[in-house]
Amino acid sequence: MRYGRTPARESRGFTLIEVLLATVLLAAGLGIAFATLTAATRTVQRGEAMAARGERERAVLGFLRGRLTGTRPVAFASDPINALPQRFMGTSGRMRFVADLPDYLGRGGPYLHDFAIEDDGEHVRVVLSLSMVQAGLTVEEDTPVRPEVLVEGLQSASFRYRALDGEGGVGPWQDEWETHEQLPLLVEVRLVDADGRAWPPLVVALPQAGLGFGGVAF
Repeated sequence: MRYGRTPARESRGFTLIEVLLATVLLAAGLGIAFATLTAATRTVQRGEAMAARGERERAVLGFLRGRLTGTRPVAFASDPINALPQRFMGTSGRMRFVADLPDYLGRGGPYLHDFAIEDDGEHVRVVLSLSMVQAGLTVEEDTPVRPEVLVEGLQSASFRYRALDGEGGVGPWQDEWETHEQLPLLVEVRLVDADGRAWPPLVVALPQAGLGFGGVAF
């Protein structure tokens, strides 16, 4: 039997090409992971933005619909020329009517709702002023109440009105409501965001509006 030292296996390290290849593969993997994470983050952010925008639209349009469907044929002033009661006044940039105020907004009862569209030269907003109505007249507050901003950051906003024609059919849309002693049949609110995207159209039929047109109910 021979005894002796067994030659040790030579240790072998990584070559430069292997190191470079591993580095490239690692960088590629990190790049893919970063791109995937970035895409996922953007998707989440877009989803959150869309959800916030949708919630904003539902809140604003729901409030407008609720106020308009609550319109009452109650006068808030008298025409200084012919003394006719003024129950609804509307232009493309402003509309005024009486509706009961919900308890969560104040003391309840009939209030003049004054919706106005304001343009500061950069963006458009819709504001609401409320005034109590008693015995067909608007009660002036001792301390003027600052209008509340309903929605802001818009590109455009407008109101339109529709009535029955002389034959009992629905007439064309009007940018101005001139028959102040009567309620319009339909009211349309059009809003466009600052990015040019139009909001869902809001068309509201006012209660009892058709009763003032030759006794025809809508």
